[in-house]
Amino acid sequence: MTSTASIAVSFAEGLALILSPCILPVLPLILGASLEGSKAKPLGIVAGFVLAFTAFAWVSRQAILASGISSEVIRDASLILLMLFGLVMLFPRLSDKWAAWFARLGGGSDALIGRIKGDGFISGMGVGALIGVVWTPCAGPIMATALLQIIQAGTTAGALAIIAAFALGAAIPMFIIATSGRYFMHHLHFLKKHSDTIRRTIGVVMIAAALTIFSGFDLKLVAWGAKLDAAEITTAAPLENNTQNAVTAPELVGITDWVNTPPLTLQQLRGKVVLIDFWTYSCINCIRTMPYITGWYEKYKNDGLVIIGVHSPEFPFEKKLSNVKDAVNEYGITYPVALDNNFSTWKAFKNQYWPAHYLINRDGRIVYTHFGEGNYAETENSIRAALGLDAKVVSITDSDVIMQGQSPETYLGYNRAANFKSPEGITPDKLTTYTYPAALAPNAWALTGNWKVAGEKITSGTNAGLRFRYIGGKVFLVLGSVDGKPLTVDVLVDGTKTKTISVTAEKLYTLVDTPAGAAPKGLLELRVSRAGLDAYAFTFGK
Repeated sequence: MTSTASIAVSFAEGLALILSPCILPVLPLILGASLEGSKAKPLGIVAGFVLAFTAFAWVSRQAILASGISSEVIRDASLILLMLFGLVMLFPRLSDKWAAWFARLGGGSDALIGRIKGDGFISGMGVGALIGVVWTPCAGPIMATALLQIIQAGTTAGALAIIAAFALGAAIPMFIIATSGRYFMHHLHFLKKHSDTIRRTIGVVMIAAALTIFSGFDLKLVAWGAKLDAAEITTAAPLENNTQNAVTAPELVGITDWVNTPPLTLQQLRGKVVLIDFWTYSCINCIRTMPYITGWYEKYKNDGLVIIGVHSPEFPFEKKLSNVKDAVNEYGITYPVALDNNFSTWKAFKNQYWPAHYLINRDGRIVYTHFGEGNYAETENSIRAALGLDAKVVSITDSDVIMQGQSPETYLGYNRAANFKSPEGITPDKLTTYTYPAALAPNAWALTGNWKVAGEKITSGTNAGLRFRYIGGKVFLVLGSVDGKPLTVDVLVDGTKTKTISVTAEKLYTLVDTPAGAAPKGLLELRVSRAGLDAYAFTFGK
């Protein structure tokens, strides 16, 4: 099923159609056709428009899906169009030229409408369909966002729900206009008087929305909302090791792309045993579970086990299909992977952890869950039991990856930053010169040189360095290059250079791997070769 929020947004987009820049040229077509005829004709006009849009939206969805174009490409193209249309609506001269161009494009429509005979519902439908042909291209920016939602809907039912919501939103104001007749004509001067203000307001909203999504701030809001939703189950009876109280698994929804498979649904997998693995490719805890999960798939796929890796991103760059495909290849994943970029399936399962495993039996019910690393023998035995295999204990030695008192996961962006000790303090979203303090306590970190601290990451300027007083045998850091070109980072531990890493792809890098017998702690220092290094979060291991 599609989220209520998506349907509500689609309905609001339908309502917003009435405020498109070419509404004034189209209004006489609606009013002229509705003033003559029976009371059923306005209903026909609305029905004709809604049917024309529905057919156009559905054909567009099917064509895009058949083309194989990545939803990432569709999303970026739609956002660019949204910003361009926003600029058109900000400037009256551009907006007037846009409306005039489409008015000329549909210049013969009023004559065609005049040829549609009859005063009843059927003739009204013909008028509505023609109006849809004229109006739809001119309302391009709003239509683009609505079509993106329809195309990306995880299921056919979800797409139909979004189409219905958008069509209803568009139909309501159109019906009011069609039935209000002369009264509306007398009050048309209000729209004319305030048309520039209305256009500019919508333009600002469009540009702001596109920039928000491009920046990844929408992902942060979605993740925050998902955690709020997940909090609802904290007082419920745990599902782990609880087959008697098994619940029906929710459907996979809102999946933007699939890797290693055509789109799947849990309904079509009934009769199979399914293991859902929520993961994200820069999460060290997820990465450490990969050998076990890929091993189970190879071992039991011929017995009826299906594994689906639901990739729910923590950082904006993890939404990119190409990055996920690279990670799938790197970790040798051959089972299906679903990109849950909007956290739709995450919220459907009321999940709140990376990694999280949900085992679903042949009847579609969740019979076992496990969150985090470890318990591999228990998880494998649960898989064997669900498959009807001998459930004797499988000898698996859980890797001991946590050491006593090791440093906690540490985020560097100001949204979740902790233990930052440069004396200047954090200056948000501005390139700033920082300095190291005289000393650092355990688990504290500091910067030197020029850095820009953003909500989810820090980005190096010139002469940039970073220090962290860590505890742990292994130190990992999520890094990336702003321009995608390689840059080098020298890694020093207690003043001694231990390695130089080359950073290109946005992923998790291993900075420290303490040899046996050496102290699993120290002062880590990074020296960055040039501006343009992105750094997100530290994690640690034994």
